[in-house]
Amino acid sequence: MIILDGKHLNLDSLVRIARGHEKVSINTENTLLVLAAERYVEKVAAGDKPVYGINTGFGKLSDVRINPTEVGKLQQNLLMSHACGVGNPLAEDIVRGMMAMRVNALIKGYSGIRLTTIEKLIELLNKDICPVVFEKGSLGSSGDLAPLSHMSLPLIGLGEVFYQGKRMSTKSAFALAGISPLKELKAKEGLSLINGTQAMTAIGALTLYDAIHLEKTATLALSLSLEALHGIVDAFDPRVHELRGQSGQIEVAQMILKHISKSKMTTKQGEMRVQDAYSLRCAPQVHGASLDTFKYVKKIVEAEMNAVTDNPIVFYDQEEAISAGNFHGQPLALAFDFLGIAISELANISERRIERLVNPSLSNGLPPFLVNNCGINSGFMIIQYSAASLVSENKVLSHPASVDSIPSSANQEDHVSMGTIAARKAGAILDNARKVIAMEYMSACQAIDLRAKKDLGNDTQIAYNTFRKHIPFLEEDTIMYPHINAAEALLIDDTIYNAINWGDIE
Repeated sequence: MIILDGKHLNLDSLVRIARGHEKVSINTENTLLVLAAERYVEKVAAGDKPVYGINTGFGKLSDVRINPTEVGKLQQNLLMSHACGVGNPLAEDIVRGMMAMRVNALIKGYSGIRLTTIEKLIELLNKDICPVVFEKGSLGSSGDLAPLSHMSLPLIGLGEVFYQGKRMSTKSAFALAGISPLKELKAKEGLSLINGTQAMTAIGALTLYDAIHLEKTATLALSLSLEALHGIVDAFDPRVHELRGQSGQIEVAQMILKHISKSKMTTKQGEMRVQDAYSLRCAPQVHGASLDTFKYVKKIVEAEMNAVTDNPIVFYDQEEAISAGNFHGQPLALAFDFLGIAISELANISERRIERLVNPSLSNGLPPFLVNNCGINSGFMIIQYSAASLVSENKVLSHPASVDSIPSSANQEDHVSMGTIAARKAGAILDNARKVIAMEYMSACQAIDLRAKKDLGNDTQIAYNTFRKHIPFLEEDTIMYPHINAAEALLIDDTIYNAINWGDIE
């Protein structure tokens, strides 16, 4: 059980909820804050003073006053009219992350939503009822209106959900699970549910978590390639990297030396050649820069996980509700564009190492395209083609979404973040990059076998053995895509990652 308090949700606990299906509850102190804010909103809704979203319309319609008897209808209409998402449904872990983070924001007591409504959202989360939320349709301001509307519809018995592995109407799922929907929404509740950044944050946070793991497995793949190419270890001397002072670079260089410790397949400068190409020699600088980026993005994301992104924000103790712009996704949009670029570079340099492995002019004595009897066999020739295609696609996807904006709501919302697009792009880049890293594992292990496996390093031996349990050495041409898929699966499910002792490295 993870107890949410609006302050301490982090990336690891989010993953435990989203992917590990851990149950959640609310800190007792937070229930008191929610109840106090709820009473204040009830007072405002019954009064004469117009307050945005409580007794007025939304967006450009904020000047339209709503009759006190219709504020509940207003909130239900908001969810229905704003549920305009399109495309494929988001993955279940993303939606579960959205639900957990929305609860974590609402329990801080600045929203005015009822405790009953928050508890219903928790009930769905804990009983593994996952709303169908479509991937496209958010501008990232005013928050993720369309995705969060789809997430919230089941609370009142509307929309669709995934339950017990099937997509069905909310009504059908509730009947199976023995759940009753909320009979109605009260003042501001619909707005409280959807005016936030939780869709972009969930997509980006889970992508970030996977990217942090991918950087480590990419550095391990690099270490295998280093051995396969008889790479020069002097370039990873800690004295070199400490002189520059870039923490990610220093950490990656240390990790490479750990991975190849006791290897007899690497060389020293001057033994075979004076220096290596950049894709080997400058790997700490490139991988390290991505690692530093991930640490920066993590700081932004974890702050947002515990942020109040509502509008208006209720300060019940001062009897005031301020309409402002905490829902604007710009901090995340910039971070997720940066995240996508950093992931893309891991694949970029990996593809260059694949080229060095398959190209007989660059591979220091390996057979062309990593296969014996070449000519009749094409070997790993098209592995490099496929990797090149993926990194080229990533270059297109790395164009920042955050530099774009388009006015909405009759120009009331005249600058938007496109943060959800930035997050989705980063996810697509990650998917491509992971495939490229999987292809580097295939290529490096094939090359190591062709070198007759001369005593690998401590970690690289473990990685090689783990890999070879699932993907064989290829003596001659065969259908390649099942092996590529199998290699990628080892990265998706963290089989290789979990085989290594990472020490004190996060």
